Amino acid sequence: MISIVIPIINEAKTIESLLFHLIDHATLQNISEIIVVDGGSTDGSQDIIKKLGLNINLLSSKKGRAKQMNTGAKAAKGHILYFLHADSFPPLNYDQLIIDEVKKGNSAGCFRLKFDTNHWWLCLTSWLTQFSWRACRGGDQSQFITKALFEDIGGFDETYTIYEDNILINELYKRNEFVVINEKLKTSARRYERHGIWKLQYYFCMIYIKQWFGASADDLYSYYKKNIN
Repeated sequence: MISIVIPIINEAKTIESLLFHLIDHATLQNISEIIVVDGGSTDGSQDIIKKLGLNINLLSSKKGRAKQMNTGAKAAKGHILYFLHADSFPPLNYDQLIIDEVKKGNSAGCFRLKFDTNHWWLCLTSWLTQFSWRACRGGDQSQFITKALFEDIGGFDETYTIYEDNILINELYKRNEFVVINEKLKTSARRYERHGIWKLQYYFCMIYIKQWFGASADDLYSYYKKNIN
C-alpha cells in the first residue's frame, strides 16, 4: 500500500482540489493514508483540511520540506512512500502505476511532467522529462520510493532548505534505483509566472550548477533567498 506525503506551507488555494483529486484518481484500497505535513501555514490551510471531512492525517512540523517530508515518512504505514507537492496533480490510476513499477523491481521513480501552461519553453522542458537524464529530474515530478529504500538512504537531508528532492534523487541515481513512469503529472507554473520564465529558469540552472561544483546547503539557500524567495 502507498502512503502519500504532502508538505505544505500556505496552500489554501490548492490543497482542497489536490486531496479530492488524489481520492478520485486512485483505487482507495491501494492507499494506506494521505499525510499532510504543515510547516506553519498562516492562510487557513489546516482549517480547510479539517473541514473537508476526509480521513487525512494532518501533522505539524518545523518549516522546511525535508523536515516535513521526513516527519510524514516516520508516521507512514505503507510499504511505498509517495512524496507530492501541493500544486502537482498525478495522473489517473497513479497508485496502480506506482505499484506496478515496484512489483517489477523498480524501488523508486517519478512521473513525466506537464505544466499548466502552453508556453513553448515549459512545453519543451516538460517533454524532456520523459527521458532518464539526471538533469531532467525535480521534485515537481513527485517521488515514489519504497520505505525500506528510503530508510536505507537515511531519508531527506535536512541540512538542505532547498534542493532536498534533488539530493535524494542524486543518491537514487548513484544506486541505479530510478525509473520514469510514462504518464504525465500536471503541475502549476505559478512560480514561473510570478518571477518570469527566463529569469526563474536561469536561477534554477545556477542552483543546479552551484551544487554540481560543491556549493554547500547554506550557499544554495542564500542564493535562492536572494533571487527567488
